[in-house]
Amino acid sequence: MASFTTLTFPCLAAFSSSSPNSPNSPLFFSAPSQFLLRKKPNQTRLRLISCRSANPNNNSDDNAPSLSRNIDRRNVLLGIGGLYGVANLAGTTIASAADTAIQAPDVTKCHYPTDLPDNADVPDTCCPPVPAVTISDYQLPADGAMRTRVPAHLASDEFIAKYEAALSAMRNLDPSHPHSFTQQANIHCAYCNAGYQQVDFPSEVIQVHNSWLFFPFHRWYLYFYEKILGKLINDPTFALPYWNWDNESGMTMPNMFMTSTSSLYDANRNANYFPPAIIDLNYAGSDRGLTDDELIKENLVAMYRSMVTNATTSDLFMGQKYVAGDAPDPGQGSMENIPHTPVHRWVGDSVNQPNGEDMGNFYSAGRDPLFYSHHANVDRMWVIWQQQLGGKNFTDDAWLDASFLFYDENENPVRVYVKDCLDNAKMGYEYQPSALPWTNSKPAASSTAGLAAASTALSVADVFPVTLDKAVQVKVARSKTSRTEDEKGQEEEVLVIGGIEVSADQYVRFDVYVNDDEQPAGGKDKPQYVGGFAHLPQKQQSSTKTTTSLRLGLNEVLADLGAEDEDTILVTLVPTVGGGVVNVSSIAIEYSAK
Repeated sequence: MASFTTLTFPCLAAFSSSSPNSPNSPLFFSAPSQFLLRKKPNQTRLRLISCRSANPNNNSDDNAPSLSRNIDRRNVLLGIGGLYGVANLAGTTIASAADTAIQAPDVTKCHYPTDLPDNADVPDTCCPPVPAVTISDYQLPADGAMRTRVPAHLASDEFIAKYEAALSAMRNLDPSHPHSFTQQANIHCAYCNAGYQQVDFPSEVIQVHNSWLFFPFHRWYLYFYEKILGKLINDPTFALPYWNWDNESGMTMPNMFMTSTSSLYDANRNANYFPPAIIDLNYAGSDRGLTDDELIKENLVAMYRSMVTNATTSDLFMGQKYVAGDAPDPGQGSMENIPHTPVHRWVGDSVNQPNGEDMGNFYSAGRDPLFYSHHANVDRMWVIWQQQLGGKNFTDDAWLDASFLFYDENENPVRVYVKDCLDNAKMGYEYQPSALPWTNSKPAASSTAGLAAASTALSVADVFPVTLDKAVQVKVARSKTSRTEDEKGQEEEVLVIGGIEVSADQYVRFDVYVNDDEQPAGGKDKPQYVGGFAHLPQKQQSSTKTTTSLRLGLNEVLADLGAEDEDTILVTLVPTVGGGVVNVSSIAIEYSAK
């Protein structure tokens, strides 16, 4: 059994100019704007002047030191003797390093999260115990009993009793123990609220949301949480239940989590939505006044849009590329965006808690046992996308080699890789099948031919950038029309809404319609509704703003609207919550290889 110690720090030390290998070098860094590049042994420190990232998602601070947190690793010129030489500094083409994977963090440099609400309930840090033994690469067990995850609403009394016993044991552990419920919940806080800086890029935080790291990180997170629970009750077959919110029969908070005396209960939930309330997978911060049948219908359409319409490429479904040296939040995938984020906010207590705790805010989400069943269903969607819908994972080394740090069920600190979590069966778990009614929930086609040509709406360049305090409609040009089936099979036409800047501490939702009225009427079960954007409150490097993007598939939508032959389409953005705190820089159409 591994030994461990817990370190607590009342404040963060500034990073000095001493060598990182010096005994005087501090374990923790101060505010990111104070970071300097660390030098490796026997290397000369590089001084970078006026470097700026080409990434539009980065947030520059004109008053920051010359080494901005937004320096993109690919914009750094390495001098003579470095990895790449620059043949002609006066030219416009420069050498660039290959993308490299984000590495598991250095836990000794974990610090108080910088991306927390001002009144967040984090008395210490969200850091794990510092390992007293060498961190090793985790090896998946070669054999063992298959763990079957069942729908939470169908769980037997025997299973519920077993889960309650396991979680009670976890809650009763000393909070400093890596298996304690406190430490398990803190994992989400540290990785999601800037408790870690990137290895070799200390001016950039690690953020496992809003990018291609979302699915693999949470899969490993649930894997060890599940294994630890099984270890605590000496049952290697124990498996988490999944919240089956994509099926009508599972669209309420599962009853197993609703008994106030149970270890599965969490007091910080929105009591307005206790059973029998039907979940709103498009939740916009308040009750929309829909009947149960209307909610169910729109929920199924939301699932169809996320799993089919907006899931034809790996980046549409899984999120945007995020590699070492990048600023966080390049863009969510369809499932993370909706329904994942609205479910978080729907459950969290936005009535009595200042930040929608627990589920409604990243830092506290892991404190609710329902969080893990919510994410089990999110993970199930990844399995379904791969195994039933023909989805293809990324093949980039910078994704496959990305790594994270966890404690396994034997208290060993381990490093895990994305490439080792791509097959749930090899990880020893499966999902009990449940019907997928959303596969038959495609909105009925309705021709809008000629609507854009007849519209008096302005073009994108005449309107954007814009503050989204009311509905905004623009004409968007298409460079490819009347494509053949083969061409559409090779490329997805993608609507790219770029430079989405939101107030970091607020829940934000807006909807996107194509070829609809300037003030779209009706529900979200019509073909003009393409999808939406959802932002769960979080800060970014202590900034008040988060900047990201949204990408939505258009192939199916344009076919259903009879608009494939037209050279412009109408795009309408409609704020549903957080209006006036959202700025959007641009809208454009791109073509993404399948």
